[in-house]
Amino acid sequence: MGTYGYAAPEYVMTGHLTSKSDVYSFGVVLLEMLTGRRSMDKNRPNGEHNLVEWARPHLLDKRRFYRLLDPRLEGHFSVKGAQKVTQLAAKCLSRDSKIRPKMSEVVEVLKPLPHLKDMASTSYYFQTMQAERLKSVSGSGSGRGFGSRNGQPVFRTLSSPHGQAGSSPYRHQIPSPKPKGATT
Repeated sequence: MGTYGYAAPEYVMTGHLTSKSDVYSFGVVLLEMLTGRRSMDKNRPNGEHNLVEWARPHLLDKRRFYRLLDPRLEGHFSVKGAQKVTQLAAKCLSRDSKIRPKMSEVVEVLKPLPHLKDMASTSYYFQTMQAERLKSVSGSGSGRGFGSRNGQPVFRTLSSPHGQAGSSPYRHQIPSPKPKGATT
């Protein structure tokens, strides 16, 4: 309730929670899953600290929606599914709470998605986007996203400031507790 980065605009302004406020917060979670980014990240460049505000211009543009997707997915996702989730996130994140779907409608959109089989890695458009991204990043030396080392592609995450492949802000190594009476 009221967590910055997840709170609906009407809640921030009035302090009143509704079911549509929850839908907005769920839209933020959808966006986090699509992008692999946190809702608020002060370590990102200016203009990218707030995930929703950074993503908003990309949400409804079918050509730009690939820019939202976490590169660690490496094409292992349904294009149609990712487009549907992106469109759903856009509806959930509407500034006007009356336009947001009901949570039951959100569930109905999500239910069939696990059964989609159109993998992005086989899409010509996705492969073209990846090649362009690889060229532009390796040429610029920015150290973000994709690059190459010894002629081999190196995939870096957008979530990790050091670009460590496979690292995620959502995976933390937590030691398992020792059973009672165990000794080391």
